[in-house]
This record gives sequence, C-alpha cells and structure tokens, in this order.
Amino acid sequence: MSDSEPVPPALPVPPAELPAAPAAGAGRRWLLVTALVAVAGLVLSILLWQKLGNIQEELARRSTDSTAQAIEARTLARQAQEGTRELTARLALLETRLSEVSLQRTQLEELMQSLSRSRDENLVVDVESALRLAQQQAQLTGSAEPLLAALKSADQRLARAAQPRLNPLQRAIARDVERIKATTVTDVPGLLLKLDELTRAVDELPLANAMVSGAAAARPVAAPAAPAPVRPASAAGTSMAWLDSLALRAWWQRTLQGTLDEARGLLRVSRIDQPDAALLAPEQAFFLRENLKLKLLNARLGLLSRQTASARSDLAAASASLAKYFDPASRRTQAAAQLLQQVQSQMKSSELPRLDETLAALATAAAGR
Repeated sequence: MSDSEPVPPALPVPPAELPAAPAAGAGRRWLLVTALVAVAGLVLSILLWQKLGNIQEELARRSTDSTAQAIEARTLARQAQEGTRELTARLALLETRLSEVSLQRTQLEELMQSLSRSRDENLVVDVESALRLAQQQAQLTGSAEPLLAALKSADQRLARAAQPRLNPLQRAIARDVERIKATTVTDVPGLLLKLDELTRAVDELPLANAMVSGAAAARPVAAPAAPAPVRPASAAGTSMAWLDSLALRAWWQRTLQGTLDEARGLLRVSRIDQPDAALLAPEQAFFLRENLKLKLLNARLGLLSRQTASARSDLAAASASLAKYFDPASRRTQAAAQLLQQVQSQMKSSELPRLDETLAALATAAAGR
C-alpha cells in the first residue's frame, strides 16, 4: 500500500477472537494487492490498447501512403516503360538512319575516290598519248622541240592536278627535260630548208663548159646618130648627098662588127680541169641538173627517215657532181658549194633522246602503285 492511503482505525478485538485476527488481516492485504494488481493491469491494458490503436492508425496511414506511393511508383514505372519503349523506338530509328547515313557516306567516299581515280587515270592516259605523239613528231621532224613542248605541257597539267601520287611522274619529267636539253640534236628543219634552197638554185648554176655570152658584153654600144644640122633650103641638094654617104658608112660598120662577133663566137678557148665536164653535151645539161636534184631530194628523205648514213652519201655525191660539172669560178656555184658544206658539217649522227623514264613512271602511275 502506498503511504498516501488513509489507515483505517483499529477496531477493538474481542478477547475471544484474538487468535484469528492475523489471518483476517493477511486476507485483506492479499485482496487489496490483487485489486491493485488488477487495476494496474487494467491501466496497463488500456495504455497498451491505446498504444496499439495508435500503432494500428500509424500502420494504416503508412499502408495508405505506401499504397499511394506504390500506385504512383507503378504509374511512374509505366510511364518510364512507355518512355523507354519510345526511346528504344527512336534509338532504333536513329540507328537505322545512322546506318543509312554511314552507307551513303561510304558510297559517296567510294564515288569520290572512283572519280578521283578516274580523273587521275584520264590525266595519265592523256599525258601518255600526248608524249607518244610528240615522240613520233620528233622522229618525223628530227627535232627535240615537240618533246620539250609535250613535257612542259604535261608538267603544267600535273601541277594543276596536285596529286601526291603523281609526284614521281613530275620528277621523271623534270629529269627527261634536263637530259633532252643537254643532248645535241641535228636541226633537221634548218637542214631541210637549206636543201630546198639548194634544189631551187640548181637550175641557175652555170655548167663548166657553158657558152659565155661575152660577145654581147664586149660589143661596144653604138653612139646614137647625131641629129642632122638644119641647113637652109638653098643647100638641100648638097646635104642629101652627104647624108646618104654617112648612112652607107654606118651600115658597113654595123655589118662588119656583127661578122667579127660571129667569128669570135665560133672559137672559144677555156680551161676545164674535168674531162667529163668538157665532153658533156648541151642536151645532157637538163639530165645533169635533174640528177643533182634527185640526189638532194634523196638526202632530204634520208634526213626525214633518220637514215643519216644514206643522207651523207647522197650529199657527198651531190658535192662531187657540183665540183665536177659546174663552173667553180661562178659565184652561184661557190655559194651552193658553201651551203652544201654547211649541211654536211651540221648533220650529226646522234639519235633523238627517248622518254623511257617518263613512260615508265606513267606505267607505274597507271597501275595505281
């Protein structure tokens, strides 16, 4: 019992019942303790019930919140799934478009490379054909100018193309240009012009046994007759007789001079060192000149066909005929002999340089290496 509870007053105990008093006090105390324990248990039960109710309310509230959160989470998850599916579809579409773009880019790169290779191949083919044509022209004309012009043009086209894989071809072209410039080549066009000039001059060359028309040059020019002086009419008869004698004397002088000139032309004394030239008939002069022209034309054809030995032999034969049958004292003959000697001295036996290095570089570039 607590100290605050009031203590009941002690009742008087009858003397006869004194032995039973302790037992009654103990029962009351147990009842009181039991009542107190029951009250305490009741209070505790009420408290526990209240706490349990609070816990149940809290659990219900939390369950409600959890349910709402679960519903919201399911909604968010559903939205996330829908977003994921949409993103997956978009990603698949983007991947498809990316693959298409990659394929188009690959095809475009292949097309550009094909166009670039085609342009380079066309450039290489054009350069090769131009160089081969220039080499044929050089062989026909005997001059290295077509080769130099074709090489310079090819170098300019390659410089404009600016392709790194064609740099070896440019270096080969530069080396061939230097080699051609250092090579001495026969000036065939100049020699052909000189031979044409000689061929045209053959018809005007005097032969060694030709008749010199010196009679007309040595013939003195007759002085014009002086006009007859005007005489008076009274002396007409005397003047007529004097004029007739003067005209007769002039006629006799002209006749005598013509006869003397013809007589001098019948006999001519000259020195001819070649007996064949002296025995050459005037009718054979035409064939002699044509034969000399044929020799010069054969030499011209030898130069064009790059047969230097044949051209040299024809020029030597033409020089021998010129010295044998034509007048060496004539200025025309001397000029023709000098021109023929110049042609013989300028003719060289060196061949035209070839473009082997450039053509090899072109073959390598065409093969794509």
